[in-house]
Amino acid sequence: MSEDNKNTIEESEIVIDTKDSMEDTEVTSNNVINDNEEEASKAEKKEGKIVDDLLEIIESTLLTVFVVIMIFTYLLHPITVEGTSMNDTLFKDDRVFMSTVYFGPHYGDIIVINNDVAYLLDENGEVIEKDISESPYKECLIKRVIAEPGQTIDIDPEKEEVLIDGKVIDEPYIKETINTLTYTAFDFPITIPEGYYFAMGDNRRVSADSRNPDIGLIKKDQIYGKAIIRYYPIKNFKFLKFSK
Repeated sequence: MSEDNKNTIEESEIVIDTKDSMEDTEVTSNNVINDNEEEASKAEKKEGKIVDDLLEIIESTLLTVFVVIMIFTYLLHPITVEGTSMNDTLFKDDRVFMSTVYFGPHYGDIIVINNDVAYLLDENGEVIEKDISESPYKECLIKRVIAEPGQTIDIDPEKEEVLIDGKVIDEPYIKETINTLTYTAFDFPITIPEGYYFAMGDNRRVSADSRNPDIGLIKKDQIYGKAIIRYYPIKNFKFLKFSK
């Protein structure tokens, strides 16, 4: 009897020992599974962060490209100066940023012009169009606004003066004064019609501008934009803003 009991106890102890061993195995297995799940979760989060970072970089890059395109389309359009008509303000091969978004233009502003049609005045002061399809001046021009709509401009070649509304204007930007009326587009003085401008080059004695019958008055629709910065040559960097 006592031996049977002893055997039973020993067997029970063996069973108990075996159960404890199985529980330890299960706990160890669970820990391994939990560790693997935690590592997988960390890896997944890391991958998600990388994807988010890449998407953010792509989004920022696309936004930057869009802004740059908009700036160079509407705000800062690069142009290259040809000829000498704007000396000594601008020279051949100077590179300028032109803005298509601007106020005005107003007196003193340097504008870029699409000279596709010449606008002149008849004997009654009415605007007429002149076909310039065969003209060498049918091109893009860069000049300075001298008279705005409603103003009266007069040119006195003997006194070498330009007058706006009867007053001689101060022109510190010109290379030389006017000493002759080479062109005969108008009988001065004239009043500038609404929606038109009178423009001249700073190098007055060689400039083909509003005095020329193949250019004439500048219609506002012909103005591409206003030159605002000379950015090349870098040593001659300059804001092209004129103050009275």
